[in-house]
Amino acid sequence: MKFTKMHGAGNDYLYVNCFEAVDLGDIPSLAQAMSDRHFGAGGDGLVLIQPSERADARMRMFNADGSEAEMCGNAVRCVAKYVYDHGIAKKEELAIETGRGVLTLQCSVLDRKVDRVRVNMAEPILKSSDIPTTLPGDPPVNAKLSVGGRDLEVTCVSMGNPHCVTFVDEVNDDWVLNIGPRIEVHEAFPRKINAEFIQVLSPSEVIMRVWERGSGETLACGTGACGAVVAGVLAGKNDRNVTVHLTGGDLEIEWAETGEVYMTGPAAEIFTGEWHA
Repeated sequence: MKFTKMHGAGNDYLYVNCFEAVDLGDIPSLAQAMSDRHFGAGGDGLVLIQPSERADARMRMFNADGSEAEMCGNAVRCVAKYVYDHGIAKKEELAIETGRGVLTLQCSVLDRKVDRVRVNMAEPILKSSDIPTTLPGDPPVNAKLSVGGRDLEVTCVSMGNPHCVTFVDEVNDDWVLNIGPRIEVHEAFPRKINAEFIQVLSPSEVIMRVWERGSGETLACGTGACGAVVAGVLAGKNDRNVTVHLTGGDLEIEWAETGEVYMTGPAAEIFTGEWHA
């Protein structure tokens, strides 16, 4: 089976072109095996690029633990790059079907290859039961959450997948690696949750690290960056146009007055290979 490794701001996945005939077998087990960084190809998960009756292509994504996720902002940019660069749909404006619905992506082309992608991530989901969380508020803003012996103030939103955002004085390993996994499985989040930790540098600039549901810490999370900016606006921490500095690179996020969230960032192809296991 052929695959391509790609990354968006260091958030790396293994992509399989399902426009070509391929027998994937047990997909969750395949995702676990391929994603293993010691015994597999290595990545934050597995992404399937499939035909769609509603769009130029469909994206299905599986985390490194084999669980299927609804959406990934960095992965969908890479899907757009793959679809354009590999001739599936040679258009600078693409429609990609995701678990969030059909998203519109604008590709910036450099030397006949997609270099950056701007994604209309649609409107954030703010109703608690749809995020989902049992915390009060639609959405919960500065809600109290006790985790690991600490009393946190968190703001929760969904960008098609759930996010719990905590603003901290300084983002560090203790927050991400100790508190992050505890937030992921907290009883307030019935489908688990992604945990973002945000250090505000200015109203238009923040630092973010993320503990992703099903994958652990990753170098970037596109939906998380979008959710963090939305949370920051709701909590009075930042403006609507923000540069988010992630471990793997920067993303430009805009929460437009019309309600949609736009994300702009890089997409890169690393290598192609064949999986024989």
